[in-house]
Amino acid sequence: MGAGNMPNLNGQVALVTGAARGIGRAIALALAEDGADVAVFDILSDPLKEVEGEIKSRGGRAVAGQGDVSREEDVTKFVASVEQTLRPIDILVNNAGIGHSADTWSLPASEWQRTIQVNLTGAFLFSKAVIPGMISRRRGRIINIASTGGKVGWPKAAAYNASKHGLLGLTKSLAMELVEYGITVNAICPSWVMTEMAMQTAREIAASGGMSIEQALENMASTLPQKRIIAPEEVARLAVMLARPDSQAINGAAINIDGGSVPY
Repeated sequence: MGAGNMPNLNGQVALVTGAARGIGRAIALALAEDGADVAVFDILSDPLKEVEGEIKSRGGRAVAGQGDVSREEDVTKFVASVEQTLRPIDILVNNAGIGHSADTWSLPASEWQRTIQVNLTGAFLFSKAVIPGMISRRRGRIINIASTGGKVGWPKAAAYNASKHGLLGLTKSLAMELVEYGITVNAICPSWVMTEMAMQTAREIAASGGMSIEQALENMASTLPQKRIIAPEEVARLAVMLARPDSQAINGAAINIDGGSVPY
């Protein structure tokens, strides 16, 4: 399962939120490939079951749970179920996220609140649910999928940017709180990744700019130094690295995976 003689994740349990598609799906599959048992959580039920089935078809162990990351009842219920069905959670990947494009002054307050709830509160609730067990075992990995939008500002993305800046703040605080227990907390900051969220943005750009979706995607890629949109599997490989035992020295980091678009 693991690559070469690198330590792999055999015997560990990982939980990935927003795992039904895109980055979350790629991370769940990569963690399973590296030997972890994987719990997958998403608000989308049918594609989530497909991810669970794909992991099992490759010989891995998986359990799926449908729910809302911003509802504490859904979170605590699923964490308890995973710990009963598999084992205590060693690796948490807070990936669930949403985003919309709008001028800040025309953004409905309900949309602002929902973005913060999913992108930031969801990560807080899942972290809160798994940390006591990690502390008792004195080990664990929490990996937050943030964004280069957590380091810079983008127009028409105030709610998304604010949520991802907040997620980096949560990452850094937790990293310092948990360091004495052998737990690391890090963030991954991708730029454009070929996901449904990116496709939705491309559709919005195409509609407002009178162009095709293909042209919109090319315009998005042209803003990046490598002139390409990243594949979800590239993010997944970084997540696996951070999840492994030999990544202990990496803590409180916000690692860009953006082809060099953000210089810090």
